[in-house]
Formats: sequence, structure tokens, C-alpha cells
Amino acid sequence: MMSKEREKDKENLNVGSEAVGTGVVLEAARREKLRKIRELGFDPWGGRFDQHQPIASIRELSDQIITEEPPPTTSTTPNNSPPHPQQKGPKVRAAGRIILQRKKGKLIFLDLWDWTGKIQVLIGANQVGEKNWELAQCFDLGDIIGVDGELMVTRAGELSIAAAGLTFLSKSLETPPAKFHGLTDPDLRSRMRYMDLIHTDGVLERMLRRTKIVQSVRATLANEGFVEVEGPTLHTIAGGAAARPFTTHHNALNIPLVLRIALELHLKRLLVGGMERVYELGRVYRNEGIDQKHNPEFTMLEVYQAYGDCRSMMDLTEKIIVDALGATSQDLTITWNDQTINFTPPFARRTYDSLIEEYAGVNPADREAVISCARSLGIDVIGKHFDLIKNEVFEAKVEDNLTGPIFVTDYPASICPLTKRNQNNAELADRFELFVHGVELANAYTELNDPDLQELLFSEQLEGQKADETMAKMDRDFIRALKHGMPPAGGLGIGIDRLCMFLTDTASIREVILFPLQRPENL
Repeated sequence: MMSKEREKDKENLNVGSEAVGTGVVLEAARREKLRKIRELGFDPWGGRFDQHQPIASIRELSDQIITEEPPPTTSTTPNNSPPHPQQKGPKVRAAGRIILQRKKGKLIFLDLWDWTGKIQVLIGANQVGEKNWELAQCFDLGDIIGVDGELMVTRAGELSIAAAGLTFLSKSLETPPAKFHGLTDPDLRSRMRYMDLIHTDGVLERMLRRTKIVQSVRATLANEGFVEVEGPTLHTIAGGAAARPFTTHHNALNIPLVLRIALELHLKRLLVGGMERVYELGRVYRNEGIDQKHNPEFTMLEVYQAYGDCRSMMDLTEKIIVDALGATSQDLTITWNDQTINFTPPFARRTYDSLIEEYAGVNPADREAVISCARSLGIDVIGKHFDLIKNEVFEAKVEDNLTGPIFVTDYPASICPLTKRNQNNAELADRFELFVHGVELANAYTELNDPDLQELLFSEQLEGQKADETMAKMDRDFIRALKHGMPPAGGLGIGIDRLCMFLTDTASIREVILFPLQRPENL
């Protein structure tokens, strides 16, 4: 059943079946104006428009407006009001989209919007000339125009551009949301992100903040001596994570391929090759579910540092997040989803087993107690390795209680096949995961560089895992690379979409991904 928000959005956008007739009529009226623009000798699709200023920069020029009081006189204007003070403002040139428009006699008032802000434009018949005035009659909401004029303040105190010249840059043939109310249905907002960016408050600012976060991550890593590389997105073997891949086929070589599920194994090959500090920030693909924390196509950062370990990665993780907060002009304590998060380093640290004991109420070393707990939670335990069962208990009972930021350490080694064992206890992995309000934000290892142990762990798939959900085939070339000698190293993975979700106070990663995956739409 269609939601009320979707019905309202479709009505306002004229994309619902009940509004098709209205949409056709409205588009016909816009096409008639398109014909008129051509008839007037203007190109309705515009062209190059140099030296225009961002609207935010234009607004900063308001202090350059000089107001001159009129000379004393006993007469009044025809409406018996005193003469209006004369203004002289800087010449400006703006380009943007019309988001509001109203006419009053020989004046047109419109709001012009670009990605830095909006400003009012006054178009007077006498000021722009007959041909430009005729052009202005063809303006619709959504049209993109250029304006040359003088900055002024209206009697109502509104900073405005008094137009002296107009340039038509692009005609909008579709009708934007009525009354500039914005879109409300989440599906339409994601599907029509181009409209969402314009008409929903805060969306453009959030997406631009994401850009600053990504730029900050790259800057932090560059300052720490890391180099960025690009690995292949098409792999012959899915590796580096336990996830179901997307499959495809290469016709020329007649071989099956998968889209990468992780960045890890190729970056480690580069460690072998002598690239001692290396990272990739790119897309990975997992053929799995969609929810507030997951999208099948997402952005991952993976970092590898020769001669480091997971503790080196803790320090780096804190620095990446703190620098990103600074780059987006935020304090270390932020609000997310009406909850407070304090990112002041050092972040809290707790062991995996101690958290199970605290939140699941069982001794993690007591197999029968853990299995009994799992059964009470509806977890299938038949044929599963004990550590997998314990991990499902951790996911069910612990994760949602981790407000964080908190580094969870000392995971069972058996569920970490790419991780070096703890020197003091071989049953534990030298690994951490960073959690914030129940969301895994980062994962880091002291990387396993023993080729024989790595081969053994690859060959011993954990009990109960399905072949299509993990590394079903061994990447023997990776083992061969390790045999050439990989330096001891720390490795880190951060989900960039999730990081952006927290640093933009957004409840769902779909709100920080410009184009999340959706079902096809019947147009």
C-alpha cells in the first residue's frame, strides 16, 4: 500500500497515475514557453556563463551597498509616501535555479538558488528592456538562469539583485514539488536524489559534508605517509571477507568473475612488493540485505602499515575520526540520533569475552551455558563451530549495548582467519572492532604473514558456514605472495558510509549515499 508521504510526493511531482493528465498539461505549458524562448532568439539550453559568483559570495558583499538619503523636499511621491533612499551597490553576476516566483505588475520577484545559498532577484520591465521582459514571462520554477545586476536591499529589508540583464541557461520541462515543500517519501527521495538535493532542507549540505569527510581521510593518511592505490574490482576469487559476492562473466576470456567483497588481499600483495604504507578508498560489493546499516554497494577504506600492528591502527583510527570532525567544523562531542557521542581519544577498550559475560550473563568459557543462551535466543546451533555460536550470541546480546566509541579486542582466533594470533594466547586474535551505538565502524588486525598458517586456515573452513558466503576457494596466488615475505603489519578497515552517517547526524546510511540501490521503477 502506498504511504501517505509517497502519495503526496507523487501528487506534487505529477508522477502518480492519477496525476498523469495534470502532468501532461503542465508539461505542455512549459513546452509552449520553450517554443516562445526560441522564438525570441534565445537558446533554451544555454551555454557557457563565465565569471558568475557563488550566491553565498554575493551575499557577503552586502556591506558594500551605499545608501544615500534623498535631498530634503516638501513634495511626496504619488502614493504620498516620502522618497525612498537611493542605493548604490556592487555589480554582481549570478547563475542558479528558480525556486520561487511571483509577479506584481511590472515587477517579477524570484528566488535564485545555487549550491551555496539563495537570493532574491528583482526583474523590472523598465530595467531589463522589452526583450528580456518578454523572456522573463517564460520563466518557470526549476528553470536555470543567469542574472547580471546590482546588489540592493528592498524596503522590506530583503537583500536582492536588481536585474539589468538576463541569460537563459536551461529550461525545466518537469514540475518541481508544489509550494517548495520538499519530498517526504524515502523511496522517492533516494530515487529522485536530484530533486531531493534541491528541495529537501539539509540534503545538499549533508552530501557536501560527506565530501569533506572523505577529503579529510585522504589528507590524514597522506600526512602519515600513506599512498593511495587502486586495486581491481573484478576478481577471479572472492576473498578478504566472509560475504556473498555478485557474480558475472567475462566473454573474451570465457571465465567467471566476481565483484570484489573486500580490498584486503591485493593491498597485502603490495606490502610484499615494498609499498610499506598503502591504502585504498573505494567501492566494494556484497550480495546481501539492505537496511539502515547496509547497502549492497558501499565505500570502504582499507589501510596497511608495514611494521605496525592493530594497536598502531587504533591510534590511526582515532586520528582519522578526530581530523574528520575538525574538517567539518565539529567538536569532539557530537549529537547523533538524539544521543551524545564523545570522540575524545583515547577511546574505551574492552575485551570480547568480558562483554559477553556482562551483557549475555554467561561465562564465555562455559560451552554449555553459551549454547543454552544461543538456543534461548533462537540461534541455530546444529553443526556450528562453538566460536561461531558464541559470536552470534555476541551480536545478539552485546552489540546494541555498545554506545561507544569502544574498541572491542581479543576476538576468538578461529573466526579471524587473516589475523595474527595473540602472542600470549594463541586462542585469541590480535584484532579489534570499533563500535559506536551498536554499529561496527572499523575493524583492524595485526596481519597474519605466516604463509603456512594462512594456507591452513584457508583450507579449514569454519564449521557451519555456507560455501557461497565465505572464501569458498583458496587464493593460491595470495599464498604464493606471502611466501615471498610480507613484513609484519597492521591493517584497518573503516566503513566510510557509516562514518559519514555518524558525522552528519544521520540515522541511515541510505541518507549519506547519493544513489542507494533500489528496485527498478516502472516509468
